[in-house]
Amino acid sequence: MKQKISITIDEKSILDILKNVESGKFRSKSHFVEFAVKKLLEVENGR
Repeated sequence: MKQKISITIDEKSILDILKNVESGKFRSKSHFVEFAVKKLLEVENGR
């Protein structure tokens, strides 16, 4: 189950996220953030 959260991110990062979304690499800002969080957790958990 997905849950809605609120986060604060600096403007430069938002612009970089939007570029990735606009290029079609990600469906939305949420898709980008979810992907990034999963990748970070994999690294942190040694996968």
